[in-house]
Parts: sequence; structure tokens; C-alpha cells
Amino acid sequence: MMQCHKKPVMPQGFSCSSKNCGLKEQGADLSLFYSKVPASAAAVFTRNQFPGAPVILGRELIQRGQLQAIVVNSKISNVGTGQQGIDNAAKTGQAAAKEMKIAPEDVIMSSTGVIGVQLPVELLEAGIQGMGQELQEDPLVAAEGIMTTDTYPKALSLSVGEATLTIVGKGSGMIEPNMATMLVYIFTDAKIAAPLLDQMLRTAVNQSFNMLSVDTDTSTSDSCVMMANGLAGEVDTEEFQKALDFACIEMTKMLARDGEGAGKLLVTKVKEAKTDQEARFIAKALVNSPLIKTMAYGADPNIGRILMAVGKCFDCTVVPEKLVCHINGTLVYQNSNRTNFDETAVRELLSGETVEIEVRLQVGTGQGTAYGCDLTEGYIKENASYYSS
Repeated sequence: MMQCHKKPVMPQGFSCSSKNCGLKEQGADLSLFYSKVPASAAAVFTRNQFPGAPVILGRELIQRGQLQAIVVNSKISNVGTGQQGIDNAAKTGQAAAKEMKIAPEDVIMSSTGVIGVQLPVELLEAGIQGMGQELQEDPLVAAEGIMTTDTYPKALSLSVGEATLTIVGKGSGMIEPNMATMLVYIFTDAKIAAPLLDQMLRTAVNQSFNMLSVDTDTSTSDSCVMMANGLAGEVDTEEFQKALDFACIEMTKMLARDGEGAGKLLVTKVKEAKTDQEARFIAKALVNSPLIKTMAYGADPNIGRILMAVGKCFDCTVVPEKLVCHINGTLVYQNSNRTNFDETAVRELLSGETVEIEVRLQVGTGQGTAYGCDLTEGYIKENASYYSS
């Protein structure tokens, strides 16, 4: 039986800390997550062909299926930095291992921020010193240290039987994962072997973070890392998978709501497509459409934009005469025609915090849901002024 916690907490045996090490003028810019015992581990990373140095190194480290700590810095992403960047990522992990008195190969590194700037590793090495004495059980503490353009730290916890599952995330722009910048860390005290953990993580990611898009840009640093230290014992794997799926989808919604300049969560659901793959493709096409994003922002029930976004999915099976569409629960299109809906009432629904578009294709049993946000002037202002050198 799954139960949500009112306040997020690190599972037993896990703790975290954060501090300012000098990368940012103010606010935490370095976070450490730690398990007092080695934990089974799994991870998925960006498919961008210019991966960051921590991603390159992380892909090697995760092959062992075991971690005991994660160290994350914000402000500088350590991308486009060559061999020196990889060496700096390794040095940061080694500094964390020394501080926590654990094996260097049990520490994975993440970075987020500006691309093309070398990481001042001496600041991180100095900053890591003493973090082992500042460990806390509140995941929001470490969530603050991984933020870039996020407006608030993100974490949530669930109970599954005797085990606790906690997820921490950041991401506001450059989010179109295909495994934003998206960094997600998941911790549990459930006992789960690494191969099964990897399988469960990929199942959850495919229906959550891989269906998230803020601006269609796939980051060079996207990472999702999961650790299970086993201190709560074994759990029902079916129930745990449901909880993991739920946690990842809820974090996906949190990331989408906090998209750069965003004012609304945009959810696009596609049902009765030929296949699940086609349903997911069309759902992503809908959530990625600038015209639909601005439609959500303007609270405008523009049916034409929805038909356009579905129709441009050339390789998917679409029979126009069969398409049925709802906007926030109101039937707006069927039988090849716009319905006689109350436009004022629908505009009022669209003025809320969530805009939901549901398209039923009636050509199969495939289904998919994508998550995103509206497109506002705030996105342009934030990215036009973002530091890039």
C-alpha cells in the first residue's frame, strides 16, 4: 500500500547536505547525497551527442551497479570541456570519497549550468571538505544546491510497505529528455538488486521523464540516478513499481510546472492510437507545439492548432473522421466538426493552473501522456539574459 508523506524525508541510512562553494555569488551550489552502506544503483542518462563530462564518467561508474554517494554542483555544467573536464569530474568524486571515507568508484558526479566553461575543481574540492559533518535527513536541503533557473527546490516521499521512496529533482529549461536540464535522484531503503532496479527505473522513466518537454531542447546533462540500500528489507516489487511510477510522474509534473517562465502545466493525452509508440509520439508533438503552448497561455480553445499538431505526425495512423478531442474534459471536436461547446466556459477552465488536451484516435489500443508547460514572455526574457560565456 502506497502512502504519500506530507513532508519529504531521506529514507533510513540516507542523508544529504549542501553549501555554497563559490560557484554562485549566493545560495547553495554544491550538494552531497550519502548512504551509510553501499547501495544497489541504476541510472539513465541523456542521449544528446555532446554529453557532459559527468555523464561520460557516470556511464562507466554505473556499470558496477553500486553507489554510496552522489555529488552535484550547479552553475557550471562541465560540458564541452574535453579530457580536462572528465579529469575534473573524477577529482570531484575522489574528493567526496575522501571526505566520506568510501571507495571513489562508489561516488557518481553530476553538474548543471553553463556549457563550455571548465569546472574550477579546486573550489569543489575545498567545498566538499566538512560536508560529511553537515549531513541532514531533509532532501530539500540538497535540492537547493542543484537548482539553476528553478524557482523552488523539488522533492517528495512515499511509503511502500516498510520502505521509503524519496525523489529529488531539478529542471526548468532545456528539457526534452530521451533517455532537463533535468537531474533526478531517487533513494529508497528497499532491498532491490541492481539488475531489477535498472529495469524498474527504465520502466518508470519511459512513462514520465521521457514524456516531459519544456522547450524541446535535449540537455547535455540529463541524468536520473537511483540508489537502494536495502535497510528496510525486501518489498513487493509490483507495489514498489507502482510507487516508483507515481513518484516519477509527480516529479515530472513538478518540473513541467516550473518550466522557465511557465504559468501552467500542460498535459496531452492520446488514446486509442494504433500503438503505444504512436500515441507517445503524437502526445509529444502536441506538448511541443509552440502554437499549442501559446494557446494554453492565452486560454484559447483553438481546435485548429490541435488538429494541426496531430496531422503533422506523418508516420502515425490518423483517420480524421474518427478523431475525438476534449479540452479540460469538455468535448470540443468529433465527427469531423467542432462541437457547439460553451467557449466562455472552456476559456475559464483554461485559465486555471492545468491545461489538459485529450485526443482519441479510435484506430487501436495505444495510449500515451506527455507533460509540458505553456510558453510565455518569461521564457524568452529568461533565456535571452542567461549567462553564456
